[in-house]
Amino acid sequence: MMSGIRGKNTKPELLIRKALHARGFRYRLHCDLPGKPDICLPKHRAVVFVHGCFWHGHDCHLFKWPSTRPEFWRTKIERNRIVGAAAEEALSKAGWRVGVVWECALKGRERRPLDEVAEALELWIRSDLRTLAIES
Repeated sequence: MMSGIRGKNTKPELLIRKALHARGFRYRLHCDLPGKPDICLPKHRAVVFVHGCFWHGHDCHLFKWPSTRPEFWRTKIERNRIVGAAAEEALSKAGWRVGVVWECALKGRERRPLDEVAEALELWIRSDLRTLAIES
């Protein structure tokens, strides 16, 4: 089952990339930066992570602790959170601005319109704000 789950080019990532491109942003996908950001905008010194709510244990309607092998999943998800926080801190110290778009902002019963998410991202990219989190 796990072999069918992709780590890159997910639907939420593709939605965000397409929306940013339509708004005139040119970005890189493969930057040699901590945490391997999903989208890198060197011109703006900004990176964007598109986080899956399950894999990062987001406190939203899409996340539910698995009932099978609970200890394994708690360890794995907690490690994902720690690694993500460390990557964000390293990027920030290196002078990069960090934005996170959570999966729940793009899908599920509490999703936001894609235009609204894209506009929030665009405003953040063009601003001097250090961080951004978009969630449902």
